[in-house]
Amino acid sequence: MALFSLLFIFILIQHCEAEGPDPVVVRADGLCATVIDPQGYKCQEFEVKTEDGYILTMHRIPQGRGRANRPGRQPVLLQHGVLMDGMTWLLNSPEKSLAFILADAEFDVWISNVRGTQWSRRHVSLDPSSPAYWSWSWDELSIYDLPTTVDFVFNQTGQKLHYVGHSMGTTIALAALSERRLVDKLKSAALLAPVAYLSHMTTALGIIAAKSFTGEILRWVGLAEFDPKGLVAKGFLNSICHAPGVDCYDLMTAFTGTNCCLNSSSIDYFLQFEPQPTSVKTLVQFAQIYRDGVIARYQYGWRRGSTTTTTAYNISNVPQDFPLLLSYGGRDALTAEKDVQQLLNDLRGHEEDKLSLQLVKEYAHIDFVMAVDAKSVVYDGMIEFFRRQS
Repeated sequence: MALFSLLFIFILIQHCEAEGPDPVVVRADGLCATVIDPQGYKCQEFEVKTEDGYILTMHRIPQGRGRANRPGRQPVLLQHGVLMDGMTWLLNSPEKSLAFILADAEFDVWISNVRGTQWSRRHVSLDPSSPAYWSWSWDELSIYDLPTTVDFVFNQTGQKLHYVGHSMGTTIALAALSERRLVDKLKSAALLAPVAYLSHMTTALGIIAAKSFTGEILRWVGLAEFDPKGLVAKGFLNSICHAPGVDCYDLMTAFTGTNCCLNSSSIDYFLQFEPQPTSVKTLVQFAQIYRDGVIARYQYGWRRGSTTTTTAYNISNVPQDFPLLLSYGGRDALTAEKDVQQLLNDLRGHEEDKLSLQLVKEYAHIDFVMAVDAKSVVYDGMIEFFRRQS
């Protein structure tokens, strides 16, 4: 399988060089003008610079629709997952999208966009067309992007903030908290579909890609950016979808599990903006977690089981008195219940009144950010959790 992948990807890259890359369209007007302002919400846009030179765009909804701008609102930072951006939190109507719901509930809402996504594709010296721009994994998102955005919100508001992460947004937060970073600036964290372990994931797409070392092969042939809308990614998915036992008729379901509660209009809206590019190293790092069974820093090389105690993140080091809410789904093909149980085992020393758990049996991975009933099922409880920490 690995040899086939190598030959297949090599042919694709030769084809891409002959045809030229698809142009990258950057929306200069950003989320504010395209999505938030038209819904009647005030919106602000900021640029922040990471310690390693990446320029990120953040969006802020400082107040609810039709509400007075009351000072001192509690800030909340929303952090999207891999292959997504800040649009994650705005894909449904205002009554069903978390960013709008929080704003209407009197929170000061901040939306992050990590490096490489459509509104955060600048650097002080590197261009996104250069492989050097993409030389990072989610380690760097935890070490640089996350502290930069948290510090900015903290300094702008003068308050500790609540944090909401989905998928990879939970991974980078757990990594930071396990090293006691950001604890002095965060009040609590709500982790939706938390990703720490992946040994029991059931998505055929992810398993085949991880077992065949596809990400490592992509890096070996010189590909640093993974663009889901590019020719290489499309060709890769086409090959995977023809593998035995893989049904990609519904690609989202094949990757995330059977989401129970999405409507067709929100999926169409999703496809206008998503998915987003990421680095190949980020995909490799998740594959390493699956193969090695340990949440750890990016490992160079091809050897299986190469994770060491010095590279693993020790989740049990998350401060035991730090308020956490974990919400996970029974149909999630990426965040399997057994993997969440392993995460909970790491957190077994957590103070009982500081750890809130929710299993939503009918939810899969994307339901937590796109389900039409997520407000009543997840978000209302999350808001109550936040208010208990005040």
